[in-house]
Amino acid sequence: MAADSHRPHDGDMSTLHIEHAITDFVTWRAAFDRFAPARTQAGVTAHRVRRPIDDDHYVIVDLEFPDPDRARGFLAFLEANIWSSPANSPALRGSPTARILEDAS
Repeated sequence: MAADSHRPHDGDMSTLHIEHAITDFVTWRAAFDRFAPARTQAGVTAHRVRRPIDDDHYVIVDLEFPDPDRARGFLAFLEANIWSSPANSPALRGSPTARILEDAS
């Protein structure tokens, strides 16, 4: 069995994985859609919004980036400009959980 080779983190595709409770999906989705230009400008190459089948008041968002630095930069933008402002994050309930993921395959 061959040992795993170490891959450098910079330059690899990265996912910003976000989970949080919401008060209303329609309101939350409208706010999410409003920030589409910011996602494009930050380098998001794809996104996916999912909801648990048994919880209408929770969302899971995966944002794909070409590298971890862009994912970190967009996370900082979300923390400073979106999640900290009730006007920019209507329907957000509580604090989001966010992690930057890399492909482990």
